[in-house]
Amino acid sequence: MATAQASAPAGLVQTNDLARPSRSLWSNAWERLRHDKLTMAASVVLLVLVLASAAAPLLAAHIFETTFEAQSLLKAYSAPTTEPRAYLLGADEVGRSQVVRLLYGGQVSLFVGFIAAMMNLTIGVLLGLVAGYFGGRIDDVITWFITTLNSIPTIFLLIIVSALFTPGALTLTIIIGVLFWTGVTNFVRGQTFSLRERDFVVAARTVGAGSWRIMFRHILPNVLPLIFILLAIDIGTIILAESALSYLGLGIMPPTPSWGNMLSNAATYYHRAWWLVVSPGALIFTTVLCLYLIGDGLRDALDPRLRTHH
Repeated sequence: MATAQASAPAGLVQTNDLARPSRSLWSNAWERLRHDKLTMAASVVLLVLVLASAAAPLLAAHIFETTFEAQSLLKAYSAPTTEPRAYLLGADEVGRSQVVRLLYGGQVSLFVGFIAAMMNLTIGVLLGLVAGYFGGRIDDVITWFITTLNSIPTIFLLIIVSALFTPGALTLTIIIGVLFWTGVTNFVRGQTFSLRERDFVVAARTVGAGSWRIMFRHILPNVLPLIFILLAIDIGTIILAESALSYLGLGIMPPTPSWGNMLSNAATYYHRAWWLVVSPGALIFTTVLCLYLIGDGLRDALDPRLRTHH
């Protein structure tokens, strides 16, 4: 009697466990991310940087009470000070507020990073799906084009493009977006090769689904989680590329501020005002580090081999 009563709750619990619906990939990923303190902290820091850059005009007008173009030669190379607040991070060689220029520079650097990465993703995913799904001559042509593009040294290609077009935020964004998609294409192409013969794709093809419908409704959702990881890493890579190009004089040209050209400009008078090198360098380092940490956290959260059942 006691045994029967003791076994009943156990059977009930087992039945309830079986009836409990399984979690989706996204709910499992969010559960893992919520408990990943490092990834969440990196996300908060990145969000603060984005919001501060977006609010640059308001912060400049109401808190620092200056503009990124305002000059004061008497304040040239001023060390960081809280009086006035505009020189919280010092002043450059013509007395412009370093902190205000960093806020406006964040708009440019983050714009280039995010928009160029989205362009890379759009081109790379589309060509990767087409090459991987259709194969044959289409795949050969796309692979040949990627190989040819990758065989040209990137720095020489960028020098040629910069000589033909006036460097600017929009121009640089388009150039990077058009040239840096090959890695995404190779990744999506490989994933599509492995998915196109799976049972769910064969079933969709059997019931008469078209090629484009299969690619975008059945294959793409299975590649999408890892694409988000590539996006986070790609943004960081592009911000570093913009900084390197500005350092070489091929990126955003003054007086438009960006973290890259502010760093390159400050490097010329490092021994006179070293603090002007630290602040843009620290922001570039922090932004890229946060993006890489977010990408690493997304990889762990979306990897089905690491999924746990709660």
